[in-house]
Amino acid sequence: MVKQLNLLKTAQIIPTALHVEMEQSYLEYAMSVIVGRALPDVRDGLKPVHRRILYAMHELGLTPDRPYRKCARVVGDVLGKYHPHGDQSVYDALVRMVQDFSSRYPLLAGHGNFGSIDNDPPAAMRYTETRLAAIGNQSLLGDISDTIVDFTDNFDNSQQEPVVLPAQLPILLLNGCSGIAVGMATNIPPHNLNEVVDGLITLIDQPQLPDEKLWEIIQGPDFPTGGEIIELSGVHEAYKTGRGLIAVRGVTKIEKIYLNKGKNREKTAIIVTELPYQVNKAAWIEKVADLVNQGRLEGIADLRDESDRDGIRVVIELKRDASHPQVLQQLYQQTPLQTNFGVIMLALVDNQPRQLSLRELLDEFLKFREYTLVRKYRQELEATQKRLHLVEGLLVAIKELDRVIEILRTAADGSSAKITLQAELNISETQADSILAMPLRRLTTLEHQKIQEEHIELHKTSQELEKLLGDRHELLKSLKKELRALKRQFGDGRRTRLVVLDNEAEPTLTTPSVPEVKGIVAVTDTGCVYWQESEQSTNQGVIFSQKIDDQPLVVITDQGKAYPVALESIPHFRENPSQLLLRLLPKSAQRDSQSIVTQFFPPPADESGSDLLLVTQQGRLKRLLMSELDGLTNRGLMLLKLKTGDRLAYLCLTDTDTEVVIATKKGRIVRYHCRDEKIPLLGRSAQGITGLILRPGEQLVGCATIKQEKHLILVSELGYGKRLPISALRICAPGDMGTQAFKFINPLDNLAGILPEKRNSTVSLSLGRDKKQIAVGDIPVSPKDNPGIQLVKLKQQQKILNIYYQ
Repeated sequence: MVKQLNLLKTAQIIPTALHVEMEQSYLEYAMSVIVGRALPDVRDGLKPVHRRILYAMHELGLTPDRPYRKCARVVGDVLGKYHPHGDQSVYDALVRMVQDFSSRYPLLAGHGNFGSIDNDPPAAMRYTETRLAAIGNQSLLGDISDTIVDFTDNFDNSQQEPVVLPAQLPILLLNGCSGIAVGMATNIPPHNLNEVVDGLITLIDQPQLPDEKLWEIIQGPDFPTGGEIIELSGVHEAYKTGRGLIAVRGVTKIEKIYLNKGKNREKTAIIVTELPYQVNKAAWIEKVADLVNQGRLEGIADLRDESDRDGIRVVIELKRDASHPQVLQQLYQQTPLQTNFGVIMLALVDNQPRQLSLRELLDEFLKFREYTLVRKYRQELEATQKRLHLVEGLLVAIKELDRVIEILRTAADGSSAKITLQAELNISETQADSILAMPLRRLTTLEHQKIQEEHIELHKTSQELEKLLGDRHELLKSLKKELRALKRQFGDGRRTRLVVLDNEAEPTLTTPSVPEVKGIVAVTDTGCVYWQESEQSTNQGVIFSQKIDDQPLVVITDQGKAYPVALESIPHFRENPSQLLLRLLPKSAQRDSQSIVTQFFPPPADESGSDLLLVTQQGRLKRLLMSELDGLTNRGLMLLKLKTGDRLAYLCLTDTDTEVVIATKKGRIVRYHCRDEKIPLLGRSAQGITGLILRPGEQLVGCATIKQEKHLILVSELGYGKRLPISALRICAPGDMGTQAFKFINPLDNLAGILPEKRNSTVSLSLGRDKKQIAVGDIPVSPKDNPGIQLVKLKQQQKILNIYYQ
């Protein structure tokens, strides 16, 4: 006890006022929360916990091409290495990065139950699995290296972690962020990638661009759950000052519903298909029901949730005497069907919290990306010059090969050989080491040639990197090229519409809508869709074009389901010609379908006579009335019942005068008259009839409709082709073997495809990434027992995969 007292006497005691100590300690705590937990960094748009989750998954190798891993494993790594806090808080952050209704562009991909828009909790971390999403892996971790971004010690100095990720996209704007610190908060809404990238490129080209012009490019937030933003004044205020209130509404439509089909009991219903961002659907429905029961919300007869995996559908059935505009107004005023999103664009800039305007946020990102690109190119230049130095030494050694061998033969040991090489050949120590380590096989002529080619390539790369580092204009060109590539890969259409209210009347769209003009919708050979006014396509490889009318585009998948695609959702060819048509379908269709079979605009209701002829890959036929597509909704319509392992291969629009020819890879063709009584009209639930019997290993490669055409174009995989007279093909009955219409010179050759003859047209021959073109007039007319001529000369291993009209 005496020793303890003596120790206290020798200790230094500093008298401190209580209020001073409280101020200092509270300030330190506040700054640790602000910098270390609650606020995102303006550069990569991430809070520390999100950054650590992504980096830990990168270290685990959980890339998009690798299998999913249990979330518990990821959370364990994050806690043990970088983030010594509660496991539930880390898992909650991970879950939000997976949820597509929370993040506009989810950075992680998930497998299992990660919750729902009804606020259902996710499954425990021991059940769910995750990996990096493509956009998270490429745009945040693609360039991760301690030479590109700074690293720092983790909490126990046992490992290094990145201070910031080398973001290639402004994730802070794309996914938004919300957080509450001490004495301040942030609430940044998500935005559309296409608009943000366009805004960045415009700011690079025009740094003095007026704010109003920037707002025309980045029109407003784009929430993952869609909805409508009403009035743009709040958006512009938030973009100008960093703070503002944005009014967001759910999307509704009015439908007539029939309670009993036979009694014609018609009622009006309000259908809610989208809710404002972060509105809990189940809680909203419960609130509406409570207000109806309390008598505060009038005119509602029934309320039910018909949502499924295809999307939200809440049916609000109205009483007979109710006015739907009045009921809607009550819903907007009394429930979260209309809510205000309070924007606070607060982020860390140089570790200091700052409220930023839209322009400032974009400028900060561009400044950071330019800085990381300089570091990246500098590191690449250093590595290139180091390798170039070694290769130059190898070239000197090969040139003076006899002298090198003589030095090695007479040298006492490796050290003396190295010293002699340096002196005799005037090379550096590292070059001498490289020569001594060179295997004998590199002395062959072929290896010598490879070294020379590598030297030329390294020299060229070095010059390009020096140009990028020495010319800021070239560096910014590289940055713009990178942004455009990311836009093509990850960009998609806007989900949230912008509307202006006219004295509380029905909303009027202010976003650019498709003009009411005639045009075409085209789908490229890569599956991308666009529309344009002119009938002359600017995109090579167009395989489909159709006049536009007031009907939605009907898209048929290989699962035999039909879906409508509104013209407004199809991008103009100047906006985003890389939008995949499959991406415009509901998520369930994207998940279940491998490809699009065809797409068309149905004829107007007053034009009757068209049928649908469906052909499956196993050779089954089915004829269906066009009227079966009536009532087509986003849920889709199943057009036929497929057998296990079968899929829809072709769909043709036919009428009284139409014939159909179907070809197999072995050159066999069957010809049907579409209105043959042996091909009966069937309902949507039928499987169809056996159209043709396929031999073992045989499969369908083409289907074409014939009206007035005289010839059929046939092309084989090895490039042989001809025009076959239609008269050479006999009319078949279902189940017929057809006509052998192509004689193959090479037994390994197969038929690649068929096309009806179109005079003065050009046929494109797809070779995968490459394609060849040939005029129809250059293809000779030949009989069925003839292979025609070799249309194109192919390289070894090349073959024609498909043919279509240019």
